[in-house]
Amino acid sequence: MLHAPIIGDGRPQLDMPSLLEMLARSSSRPRYAFMVLNLIAQVSRSDGSAGPLVAKGAGLIPLRDWLCDALTPMGQRDPRRVALEERIRSDLEMSGALPIDGGQATAMVENAIREQVRASGKTNVSRAVSELVRAGLLKRHYQGYCVDHHNRGAQRQAVYILAGGARGLIGGRQEQPRAVPRQAELAF
Repeated sequence: MLHAPIIGDGRPQLDMPSLLEMLARSSSRPRYAFMVLNLIAQVSRSDGSAGPLVAKGAGLIPLRDWLCDALTPMGQRDPRRVALEERIRSDLEMSGALPIDGGQATAMVENAIREQVRASGKTNVSRAVSELVRAGLLKRHYQGYCVDHHNRGAQRQAVYILAGGARGLIGGRQEQPRAVPRQAELAF
């Protein structure tokens, strides 16, 4: 499974061990960078682009938020997360904002944790994406309010495009079948 070739865009074939070696050379956290790259490949379209929004449940959320939420379970048992939960709970208790009802209190603490984890997770994702861009595995631009723009900010959201050997990560995926037949086709 690890020796399956990854086909690039006109470049020589890159197999999975070569991709992992490239990440090990170019990234300070190669396992994290590989997880980010793999998640981006999972939500990318057939042209290799992912974002700016990703479907989650019945709604759409920004790609970076979706990546942070998808990577959150990796830190559930981290002692820093346990300490963060205790700190948030004690801060809410001291300020008098924590509800008396246990269910509501737990929900409030979980929401506060999610917001803080997402904020720090965006920094980690951005750092990993920057390393993947330097390695030539991703391209990045920003899209959003008014027009596409290369600078971030002003309600613009990140769009990541698989490049080089990373394009092969989407090669084996099947396109979704059409639900509605085209004109002159009979649906059986």
